[in-house]
Amino acid sequence: MEIERRWLMDSFPDDKLPKLSEAMVEQGYLSTQPVVRIRRSRSAQAETYILCFKGKGTLAREEVEINLDQTTYQRLLALLPMAPVVKLFKTYRLPGGEVLECSLVDPGTDTSFYYAEVEFSTVEQARAFQPPQGLLGEEKTEDPEFSMGNYWRRKLARQTGK
Repeated sequence: MEIERRWLMDSFPDDKLPKLSEAMVEQGYLSTQPVVRIRRSRSAQAETYILCFKGKGTLAREEVEINLDQTTYQRLLALLPMAPVVKLFKTYRLPGGEVLECSLVDPGTDTSFYYAEVEFSTVEQARAFQPPQGLLGEEKTEDPEFSMGNYWRRKLARQTGK
């Protein structure tokens, strides 16, 4: 089960929080309803490939991730109708100990944007979480239109004219 809250942001909080990690991520969607996504993450320490299935929901939803090898990832990548979304991904430690995951989506394009997520163990923890004052932007957790799957659909429609 994935339990997370999401926010729009104006930038990375590099000057406000201790950075834990940084990676370049590419992800593409074989399906957006239900979500079937592939992802490659490259950092200085590792390169990983994941096949992910996501159920319906906003704050909480089922998520199943399966590790892939590079060859299988490349075969699935070839099935995508367009190039994957690129994200600069950074994680930070929040004052309460939580991990803030921040992404700059499609940097350098006219559709780029920043967003952040915090994952929790329980729905109760997620609902009780008070974000640090002035750090995060507009909360988008309960907005069903705010998802990477929907961004993928809009981007695909823009590229294909459909």
